[in-house]
Amino acid sequence: MPILSFGSQNINIITGSKRMTIRKIWKHPLKVGDRLYCYWNLVSKEKKKIFEAKVTDIELINYSELKTNDELAREEGYGDAKEMVREFKKMYVEPLKDNDVFQIIYFEKLDVADWEGEKIDEKAMITQRADILFDSGKYDKSVLCYTAALEFDLNDVYLLNKKGDNLSRLGRFEESIECYDKALSIESDNEYIWNNKAIAYLYSDNPDEALKANDKAIKINPRNTFILYWRGFILEVLGNLEEALQVYNIILNIDDTNPEVWNAIGDILTDLERPEDALLAYDKGLELCLEDSQISALSQNRRGNALLELGRFNEALNCYDKAISIEKDNPSFLLNKGVVLMELGQFQQAENLFTKVLAIDPNNEDAKILKIECLENF
Repeated sequence: MPILSFGSQNINIITGSKRMTIRKIWKHPLKVGDRLYCYWNLVSKEKKKIFEAKVTDIELINYSELKTNDELAREEGYGDAKEMVREFKKMYVEPLKDNDVFQIIYFEKLDVADWEGEKIDEKAMITQRADILFDSGKYDKSVLCYTAALEFDLNDVYLLNKKGDNLSRLGRFEESIECYDKALSIESDNEYIWNNKAIAYLYSDNPDEALKANDKAIKINPRNTFILYWRGFILEVLGNLEEALQVYNIILNIDDTNPEVWNAIGDILTDLERPEDALLAYDKGLELCLEDSQISALSQNRRGNALLELGRFNEALNCYDKAISIEKDNPSFLLNKGVVLMELGQFQQAENLFTKVLAIDPNNEDAKILKIECLENF
């Protein structure tokens, strides 16, 4: 019962597009017709059977030739031969010699009904792998898995929605919207899929269509705060600030404990030139962050901006310092602190900050102009 284990570089093995592998020849070499029991990460806690297969062809190759063969390395799932050699050195205990013989094993997957060993739900296995890859941000690999899982059921709404989410994160918005449309043709009352479609339209620079899709989601559930939050964001992008503010206030009437909603309100009030009200909103947002780790640099920067607008320079400086302690090389935060220092007459310290900004971003026009102004006031 030959067993093969495949690692993380072999994502194509579970999508069905990979039908070969390379292994150092065993004491009892594989031969055409042998049945393979194939596992994912055999020696780890992620161990999972992925399929059974039958060997269809075998080729032999010496290590001296294999170690420079980029084409074979890429077929095996590596970037090039050098990467493959590095992994082989980890895989095999004894040092590899040029006359060592490897087998290039070609195989075909067997239908689950024809397996001799334990049978699995292939669709569930591939979906689980796709979800893990998606959650870890490996969208180029997870989309392959969602596509493979859909081959078992083209009308699976969960998979269509997840594939759409995946494609959106890859910037392939037209394809993602096609997935959402297919899912909605099956389950038209799913508010979350309508909202996901709205997000895809928004990030593909089509906020008008985004609002229409969000309208559908809101009609299904007008008290869904997650969807209302996105509605407010879409309205902001459209420049409808007062309407967006009304939406955020609707959210507060349902649940006033989300700091992001308070921050969004603060941003709108800042744009509407209501700095005192904006500061109250930012303060409420910070108050709702129960742990220091929840207080973002952006929140501190926003609060600093409101205080700067109100002429409360020392308090603004304290906010910018807190923001910079979290993101020390953020040009916007450094620039804002420099502006406050100028207001406080500390031109040399401000000039030092603008110099740092230009080291990070040499094309920052604001920093160039403010640096010159500081030098004129030394």
